[in-house]
Amino acid sequence: MAPRLAAVVPRSLVLAVLLVLLLGTATFTYAAQQRIATAKPATATKPVAPPLLVVPNVSGQAYVFAKGTLQDAGFAWRVEGSVRGYAANTVVEQRPAAGRRVVDTGAPLVVVRLAANKRYAQDGEPENSSPYPGTEIRYPNAPAKPKPAPKPKAAPKPAPKPVKVKAAQAKPAARPPAFHVPGARKEPLDEIPLPKRAARLERWLARHPHPTNANVRYWLYQNAWIATGARFGWWHGAQALRLLVRADTKAEHVWGIGARSRAVAKRALVYVEARSK
Repeated sequence: MAPRLAAVVPRSLVLAVLLVLLLGTATFTYAAQQRIATAKPATATKPVAPPLLVVPNVSGQAYVFAKGTLQDAGFAWRVEGSVRGYAANTVVEQRPAAGRRVVDTGAPLVVVRLAANKRYAQDGEPENSSPYPGTEIRYPNAPAKPKPAPKPKAAPKPAPKPVKVKAAQAKPAARPPAFHVPGARKEPLDEIPLPKRAARLERWLARHPHPTNANVRYWLYQNAWIATGARFGWWHGAQALRLLVRADTKAEHVWGIGARSRAVAKRALVYVEARSK
């Protein structure tokens, strides 16, 4: 009897221990499931608003200057109507209107209509669109009005505003015009002078020996800017045209094109020299 009892007792202890372990594991598993079930879902992040661009005002500008304004502001352009994209023609209509905010879709397309400038011949090939493709015009949604903040019970006294000392800004050097043309745009002093622009164009040609579409469009744009600005009587226009004639001659040797641009620059030089006397 005693040996049988000794054999039974250890077996009972083993069963009891196993039962305790099973109950403990079940309790731990249930508690873990409860924590997972009650965990809060992750909050979704708000989408980032796309950047916006403001349509610049190019109405009344010569087409050659309107193109530069649009390009600097991040827009593409296209000419519509019977008057084509010659440098001296004037912008009379634009779409979208100046001041409108649009989503930056890459190069939003601005459509312009031109009026012919009868004082200048329509020489060369017109440039009726930007050298890069335009993208769609997309207007942003109207922003929701923010809720007014609750008024504080006792507003603290505002701290005195620090006195801002304005740094002295150097004024651009004056550029007296060689002559006056009624209705012509004044020379923008934030742009480099015409002689420096022509000299840079000649140096640029040495670094771009291949007449790719982009290079030719850039060349024609700079030619039109210099020739048109000189005809408007801008500072040292005759000097700039002489440099431009030399640069166009080099372009003809390097690229095999440039004779037409040189002829336009020469005619502009004759006109400017006659008006400057």
